[in-house]
Amino acid sequence: MRTVTEERVHRRLAAILAADVVEFSRLMGVDEEGILGRLKKMQRETFDPLTKAFGGRIFKLTGDGALVEFGSSVDAVKSAIEIQRALADINRDVAAGERIVLRIGISLGDVIVEGSDLYGNGVNIAARLEQIATPGAICISGAVHDHVRNVVRVDMRDMGAQQVKNIAEPIHAFMIELDTQTANGATASAQGAAPTAKPASGAPKPAPAGSIAVLAFNNMSGDDEQEYFSDGISEDVITDLSKISGLHVIARNSSFVYKGRAVSLTDVGAELGVRHVLEGSVRKAGSRVRVTAQLIDATTGSHVWADRFDRDLTDIFKVQDEITREIVSALRVRLTSAESERLNGPKHAVPIDAYELFLRGREQSWLHTRAGMTTARTLMEKAVAIYPAYAAAQASIAFTHIIDYINGWTDDPEKSLRTGVETAKRAVALDDNDPSCFHALSAACIWTRDLEGGLAAAERCIELSPSLGEGYLGKAHAMLYGGDGAAALETLLTYMRIDPLYPDITLQFVADAYISERYFEAAEATLRERLIRNPQSDTAYVLLATALGHLDRPEESREAWAQVLKRNPGFSVERRRQILPFRDPADFELRLDGLRKAGIL
Repeated sequence: MRTVTEERVHRRLAAILAADVVEFSRLMGVDEEGILGRLKKMQRETFDPLTKAFGGRIFKLTGDGALVEFGSSVDAVKSAIEIQRALADINRDVAAGERIVLRIGISLGDVIVEGSDLYGNGVNIAARLEQIATPGAICISGAVHDHVRNVVRVDMRDMGAQQVKNIAEPIHAFMIELDTQTANGATASAQGAAPTAKPASGAPKPAPAGSIAVLAFNNMSGDDEQEYFSDGISEDVITDLSKISGLHVIARNSSFVYKGRAVSLTDVGAELGVRHVLEGSVRKAGSRVRVTAQLIDATTGSHVWADRFDRDLTDIFKVQDEITREIVSALRVRLTSAESERLNGPKHAVPIDAYELFLRGREQSWLHTRAGMTTARTLMEKAVAIYPAYAAAQASIAFTHIIDYINGWTDDPEKSLRTGVETAKRAVALDDNDPSCFHALSAACIWTRDLEGGLAAAERCIELSPSLGEGYLGKAHAMLYGGDGAAALETLLTYMRIDPLYPDITLQFVADAYISERYFEAAEATLRERLIRNPQSDTAYVLLATALGHLDRPEESREAWAQVLKRNPGFSVERRRQILPFRDPADFELRLDGLRKAGIL
């Protein structure tokens, strides 16, 4: 027999929308009466009508949020989209720091009905999804996504499995980030004032005619150990094309993702946002090399240009130059006088044995490990021993020393930093037209706290190679440590367009810039996304603990800090204070303040 209590429990399936005002406490501190008045007006004139229009029923209101029941996932998502778009329009005429911005989470699940109120896992999951939503966006569960993906025409970014508080099983989540526009045409800011640091979502825009991705050339040498050579040729073609201002060239990190995979070039073009894709192969045998290359229009799949080069190995640099010239001609790119002079000027004088050592070393540096950096440095030093004027090799040596300093991969950090600075300056002196030399110099200046020098070197790197992502990363770092987080975010956005499949560390740079601008909600969401991609990052957990401390969530902050010590028991706040080159010590203290608020320090 069922008990009387069981008979009173009524359940039903419902779509639950949870909404919350971002940084409500801060807004109230700015203008309590004004914010309350505007919040009530927003609820009365925007939120209530747009939930009712799609069949929603508000069953709970808090001071800064609401829970709404819908009979359909589609109606819940459509209502949320209209609410966020309406708020974006309202916020156009509101000062950045005073905007009322919502985060919204939507789940589909079983709920318990008690009078007019609802309880249960469906409600709890919606609330947790709302907490991980980017300000101004909508986070939906996998179940909701399955119901709406073929009905609601907006981009839904897969966030993977999310482990959230008090929910036993991970939740598969998707983020809807609307491409709303402010009055001046800029992307509407998350959190009222925080600029977005992600390429805009929404319908894909037609790729510009001068956009290109160079895939890793196939190694046809019959020897897997020659892979470094075919990869190196591909990377050098990317570098050469990146120097041409009339082209938009996708970074190696993104285009090499497809290495070894059977892929549709039209799909590659759509995913990377480019009009053209270059593919090819390299066969190296003794003193001879054969390079084939073909340029494809990714929108149609048709061939634009193709050729084969059978040469002596010592002519490999001429082959690279010819490929670049052919692509420029095929795409009808207008060169500046400096670009034309460089492309048609004197050729490389690097001995082929030094070049091969350089390619092997560069391949090792891409591993981003301590052992990889050590091996890369050894190989580059051998290349320099053969050809002392090898500026690119000198720049790479400099960078390995600086990376060792940053990561503590050296017994004498200060010596590593000094060596890195001296070697970077030597590289620039050898070739002041090589962007990689200025990239190394920028890093050397930044980590010795010469932020003006670091910014100038990064800008010179960009001037020499407008599509080289490393220049934008250097510029963003100089801006971040110089105290301009907002400018750093905009520069990172440019970098992410060049490298659309950017590595997860990029999200940490974005989050750090958000923290500098005190956009702690946006920092939290960005860090959680990074930790999905790399759950072993101790420094990501440090920043997450900081953001959560500032958001007055001390328990969660301490949980994040426990993850720091689990991954790195010897983590030292004082070492971070010593090496992070903030111009204003208060910027570093801002990060510690979040830890202090949580009782960690």
